[in-house]
Amino acid sequence: MINSLPAAAILIIGAFLIPFLKGRLKSAYLLLLPVMALINVVSIPDGIHWTVGFLNYDLIFGRVDRLSRLFGYMFTIVSFIGTLYALHLKKEDGQHVAAFVAAGSALGAAFAGDLLSFFVFLEMTTIASTYLIWARRTEASYGAGLRYLLVHLFGGLCLLVGIVIQVQHTGSLEFGVIGLNGLASYLILIGFGINCAFPALHAWLPDAYPEATITGTVFLSAFTTKVAVYSLARSFPGTELLIWIGAAMTVFPIFYAAIENDLRRVLSYSIINQVGFMVVGIGIGTPLSLNGAVAHAFNNILFKALLFMSMGAVMHQTGKSKATDLGGLYKTMPLTTLFCIIGAVSISGFPLFNGFVSKSMILGASAQDGMGILWLVLLFASAGVLHHAGIKIPYHAFFSHDSGIRTKEPPLNMLLAMGIAAFLCIFIGIFPGALYSILPHPVDYQVYTGAHVLNQLQLLSFAGLAFCLLILSGLHPVEMRVILLDIDWFYRKGGMVFLRLANRVIGTDREVIHGSEDRNVPS
Repeated sequence: MINSLPAAAILIIGAFLIPFLKGRLKSAYLLLLPVMALINVVSIPDGIHWTVGFLNYDLIFGRVDRLSRLFGYMFTIVSFIGTLYALHLKKEDGQHVAAFVAAGSALGAAFAGDLLSFFVFLEMTTIASTYLIWARRTEASYGAGLRYLLVHLFGGLCLLVGIVIQVQHTGSLEFGVIGLNGLASYLILIGFGINCAFPALHAWLPDAYPEATITGTVFLSAFTTKVAVYSLARSFPGTELLIWIGAAMTVFPIFYAAIENDLRRVLSYSIINQVGFMVVGIGIGTPLSLNGAVAHAFNNILFKALLFMSMGAVMHQTGKSKATDLGGLYKTMPLTTLFCIIGAVSISGFPLFNGFVSKSMILGASAQDGMGILWLVLLFASAGVLHHAGIKIPYHAFFSHDSGIRTKEPPLNMLLAMGIAAFLCIFIGIFPGALYSILPHPVDYQVYTGAHVLNQLQLLSFAGLAFCLLILSGLHPVEMRVILLDIDWFYRKGGMVFLRLANRVIGTDREVIHGSEDRNVPS
């Protein structure tokens, strides 16, 4: 019965029944939906399923292979965790519906076997995600949501035009390896790149995610960029340009995150950094690097959700998210503190945590291919991760100075959700074979060797020492109440200039029209 529908349909159709349910029945139903979708992903056999004819083309809603199934696992697991985290929202049916539509659309994109179906599901993800930003109902969230929508509609337009040109040239809608070989492929890459937050196309992410609802940010962090990573792995593996785009992504967010005061925005910049590692792995294009890229996507969804949930719990209890307003919360929120630390050491790549078992694969692939400069860049970026996400987040939220805030732990459902994510971060770190067994390519890689562990511990030790020296010397900039100017400043200024010019042109036209009318009015 469960396999009679695609996993995407289970979540999307099921979402619209939520407003008709009440009380415990609704809570049980909310948790049941992602479980049913996960069972569907696990049990459906490899191959092509649910094909529909459309204008002499086949729309494929179920192209199942190891790559799509892995992303199916990711999206259903984080849907369950995110739903459990949001279970206390009794009167926010809109958020629950939007979250499941976003999750279902991400699943639909992962299992789409044609470019048109993928495009439709990607745009559905955009619309649902926009609602999760607007649902916070603040002036800042309305503005950020509108900018998010406009940027992604532009990306969708680039993707659609690229698809049309691609179909004209090839006569096929197949969603497979494309490679960079013409205008269509570059337009498609730009469409994917906007969703992936490529450099100069990234500002929507730190602009929008911190303005979303506390629970909505968990879903946002999981779907948009990871669908884009999937699309790159599917269409552009081994594309050298991606190596250097990804390398830039790993580095430049570090500097923004180092001086950002809003801790949820720090995590947003950290998403770009982590996605950069995935893009590098896809660009290298070897079985080891591709395995590392998608394994890191899987792990990133877990530890990034855990970090956003811990910061969301702090915000839920205190109403604050800025480093200058927080500190000393470990006394009254010990469990949240512990979960945040687990997320922090996971993203930093400490041995025995999941970030180590996937990031090491990407670094190893760069070393195997003789890319010494790239390896050094990734090493520097790894140290930066420890600085801004591994230490800065838990230190300034829970330790640092005593902010004087005395609160309590968040609701039980939020703690349980964080606990599940924390458990998975540790489990995969200790038993990496559980993850390696579901990767797209056979894994012939030993992560726990003396050299790997020693090199990583040395890197983390020196990065941690640098952070301590900055704190002790008073040079660390986090305590400064600053407003960061990102690349979107130029977009906004350019937009304002355009609007002013347009108003002048429109005003001039009106004067001409009205003047002509006045001359034609009989006296």
